[in-house]
Amino acid sequence: MRKSRLSQHKQNKLIELFVAGVTARTAAELVNVNKTTVAYYFHRLRLLIYQNSPHLEMFDGEVEADESYFGGTRKGKRGRGAAGKTAVFGLLKRNGKVYTVAVPNTQSTTLLPIIREQVKPDSIVYTDFYRSYDVSEFNHFRINHSTHFAEKQNHINGIENFWNQAKRHLRKFNGIPKAHFELYLKECEWRFNYSNLKSQISILKQLVKGSLS
Repeated sequence: MRKSRLSQHKQNKLIELFVAGVTARTAAELVNVNKTTVAYYFHRLRLLIYQNSPHLEMFDGEVEADESYFGGTRKGKRGRGAAGKTAVFGLLKRNGKVYTVAVPNTQSTTLLPIIREQVKPDSIVYTDFYRSYDVSEFNHFRINHSTHFAEKQNHINGIENFWNQAKRHLRKFNGIPKAHFELYLKECEWRFNYSNLKSQISILKQLVKGSLS
């Protein structure tokens, strides 16, 4: 990856602003750098995060599974790409990390192989009543939102909290190029998995040191 022409001081400042969730437009004003330059630098940070995302160990224990839709404005039928939206499947190990992947559809033939690849047998898997979730080889609990949304352990509030957090972060960009969606998705995953801001800054500085500085 080509080295950046920005000074080390400005790169460090941009990394801090990126971690803080500041948009490229605002960061450009704060650091006195051209907006296009900052947007490109932020894109390269996302690319570094994407390229260096570690392959997570298989989840065990209690795992929540759910799908969500990103982009678009109209609601559509679940499982059918809802009005041009991008379908994303997610797994969250309770009190642990989240794993996400954009999927072409939310049929069982698409989702179940992901669960089997990422979740250890004999784990407890929580899902809602969507028909694609039929994971008989796991200890499977289905959540009926209308009757016991958060009854004791029977919930998928953790993964739903991640969806809300990710969408809140992405909303500030007023639209994301579909070709770059997975970069933004993995950025959201990375922010969740390494939630300490100082750790995020340190990780990015190390990645930049080997690639952009």
